[in-house]
Amino acid sequence: MSELLPNSVIERFSAPRFPVEAFKRNNSLCNDVTEAVGNVPIVRLNRVSDLCREHDLYLKLESCNPGGSIKEKNAVYLINDAEKKRLLRPGGTIIESSSGNFGIGLAMVGAARGYRVMIVVDAKTAPPMRRMLKAYGAELVDVPLSEADKNGSMQVARMQKARELSEQIPGAWYPCQHLNPVNPEAHFIMTAREIEEAFEGAPDAIVVGVSTAGQLAGIAKHFRKNFPHVEIVGVDVAGSVILGTPPHPYKMTGVGLSFVPPNFNAEHLDAAFSVSDDLGFSVCHALAKQEGLLLGGSTGAIVAAGLAFARLQTSSKSILMINPDRGDRYLETIYDYDWLEKNKITIKTGAQLSSAIDELQPLFYRQLPTWEQRSHVAG
Repeated sequence: MSELLPNSVIERFSAPRFPVEAFKRNNSLCNDVTEAVGNVPIVRLNRVSDLCREHDLYLKLESCNPGGSIKEKNAVYLINDAEKKRLLRPGGTIIESSSGNFGIGLAMVGAARGYRVMIVVDAKTAPPMRRMLKAYGAELVDVPLSEADKNGSMQVARMQKARELSEQIPGAWYPCQHLNPVNPEAHFIMTAREIEEAFEGAPDAIVVGVSTAGQLAGIAKHFRKNFPHVEIVGVDVAGSVILGTPPHPYKMTGVGLSFVPPNFNAEHLDAAFSVSDDLGFSVCHALAKQEGLLLGGSTGAIVAAGLAFARLQTSSKSILMINPDRGDRYLETIYDYDWLEKNKITIKTGAQLSSAIDELQPLFYRQLPTWEQRSHVAG
């Protein structure tokens, strides 16, 4: 996949990193919106499952970032890094392939700093995402569905288009979140240390969506070094290939890829789950109705996996789940019953939902007596 990066960019990414101090703030008075990113609330789950009475289950609400998602951390960090390395200069153009959240983060920062922003999308990009991108001033470049791969994924085609544009437009910079080796640093510097500060140490386990593996790699790097007892649990959508499961079409966004991203390393994981659209979206509806949390589809998958992981524990544990984005951008999809019916997705509730979570088994969990070598897991 490295051929999708602009020429010589890989070498440039190895330059000195942006300092940790760049993200430290002494108070809540921010010079611009980029300084308002991070330090989001962590809330306890109380009613979504009977497991809430047996374990301390928490959700880190990255949906509370200014643009509504965790990807703003990547956007701020990578833009700061590119400016420092002079890959991005005043008047420059930011170009990226995105299904929504990272593009919105780039558009938000681009608006605050005066950059032109072009986001490569496709017909599957939801209308609310398109409207949000345009509201921030981003230009949308559509890739036709005819360029989809055999499983219907548009990711590689979009990335190829972004690379082409970055080579054609003077002063363009293509961060390429999927392949960029700097991507995990935002979460090593920000997310992991926010968790440590909140818990005055560390929870027993952290459950995180795999996606481009930026969050996973950054969080795992910090906790493997400083709190090696912490179990790292990865979550992907059924149909994605990252964890080595069979590819097929899926509706969930925010997790899932048609290729294994270079930042993914199976050794970062103690356990992994693959969650279906039906189950992930069902948990989203439960979180809204039972916890007052209107969140995105990938959060439903992450919480479903977190609950299934909790069910495997033989003693009470503190388990932190990472919420990637908020749910208002999915009101026309996963919270719309007409859309759900059209896409043959059934929302489970009550005992049916509890049973589905109980039946969700890990692809691997090395603490189980039956755990074997992870040769079946990609990477």
